Amino acid sequence: MRISGITIPDEKRLEIGLTTIYGIGRSRAQDILDAAKVDHGKRPGELSQDEENILRQLIEDYEIEGTLKRTKNENIKRLKDIKTYRGMRHSLHLPTRGQRTKTNSRTVRGNVRKTMGSGKTKLEKK
Repeated sequence: MRISGITIPDEKRLEIGLTTIYGIGRSRAQDILDAAKVDHGKRPGELSQDEENILRQLIEDYEIEGTLKRTKNENIKRLKDIKTYRGMRHSLHLPTRGQRTKTNSRTVRGNVRKTMGSGKTKLEKK
């Protein structure tokens, strides 16, 4: 089953399979399935054509995939352009939500370890 250019895995339940679409998490997938009156445990291959069409229609009402990514990037670019504190943090690749940076900012900085090891150079084995 394909929705907005994304293939939903056939081996997973719909509740989990819908989360492969960027912008749809577990709670939104559950809301969509409830609105479509489809069982959460069904697999994509078990759906009838009518149920597939209803799901497609409900999912297209949300901002997903390319449009969501574009909106997110535009918001970050706007913050950088008006030179807000958060925008500057984004441009410097540092945490933007008040986290400490002396330690524990590895994910934003790209797992960079700038401190040296023990100071000893390792001897090459001959």
